[in-house]
Amino acid sequence: MTDKVELVNDSRSFSTETGENILGAALRQGIVIPHNCRNGFCGSCIGLLHNGDVEYEGDERPRALSEEKEKEGFVVCCQAKTNGDILLEVETIDAVADTEIKTLPCRVSRLVKLADDVMLMMLKLPPHEKFQFHAGQYLDILLRDGRRRSFSMASSPSSELIELHIRKVPDGSFTGEVFNEMKEKDMLRIQGPFGTFILRDDNSRPAILIAGGTGLAPLKSMLERVREQGCDRPLHLYWGARDVRDLYFHQELNLWTKELDCLTYTPVLSEPDAAESWSGATGWVHEAVLVDFPDLQGVDVYASGPPPMINAIQNTFPEQGLQQGHFNFDSFEYASDGA
Repeated sequence: MTDKVELVNDSRSFSTETGENILGAALRQGIVIPHNCRNGFCGSCIGLLHNGDVEYEGDERPRALSEEKEKEGFVVCCQAKTNGDILLEVETIDAVADTEIKTLPCRVSRLVKLADDVMLMMLKLPPHEKFQFHAGQYLDILLRDGRRRSFSMASSPSSELIELHIRKVPDGSFTGEVFNEMKEKDMLRIQGPFGTFILRDDNSRPAILIAGGTGLAPLKSMLERVREQGCDRPLHLYWGARDVRDLYFHQELNLWTKELDCLTYTPVLSEPDAAESWSGATGWVHEAVLVDFPDLQGVDVYASGPPPMINAIQNTFPEQGLQQGHFNFDSFEYASDGA
């Protein structure tokens, strides 16, 4: 049995199969709704239900959806299943619609500890295989027990190797293996690319890029692409970390600002060590942005990092003029068993 999903802001429609969520059905039929985590946490895929009814597994409201928003008719498309035909208002992104999702074996080419809790992992694909992605997207590492772990690509889409920045999670099963057991030349299976966190090319508005910790990875991928293709708008990167030891790509970013006239870089430390004599910005990274940009009208914001950072931006930036549709984010959620 199938239900029809009509889109308010798009001439297209698609159908859902029994038990299929709205996002999965849309992607299967070539219609890309913004998405990142696909587990109901990040809220990227929220849409407004104009007519019809949806339901959730176990009748449990997804974490990204407040009770107030649910009453207003908003739904989380990666979790919502149709209960009859519906009329839905949700953003669609055509830029990644041509991306082919693949499942491929790959070899760990390189492992380098960038910080106490951050590992650089370089993956090499089999000869003649292509893994085409847009800068900012992510892949899943498929584990032997059927679980999967998501990581954003930090490399340029044109690179022969795929670069990942993996943060060690306390008691995390997979990240513990990466730090303690995994060796170069080990084999992994990956699937992707996924996600719609990409640098939009349809405007020339100034863009503020905000990274928290290893949230730098997808923004680094975007900047790698900018280095290759050039830039026609100002870009200001803010990178939040605890102390200077966590700024594992600090020197390279400083060099990139000399290479790219369009790029400005501001590192922000929340817990600087007094012995380091840090003279740069301190505090929460989103607050540093608000100090520098008291008026956010006419800018785009791209943010990648932990949920508290994303939530803080969502709650404060609109008050200083950030317009609806100008905020793009990737919320780094971790699996329930750690990582």
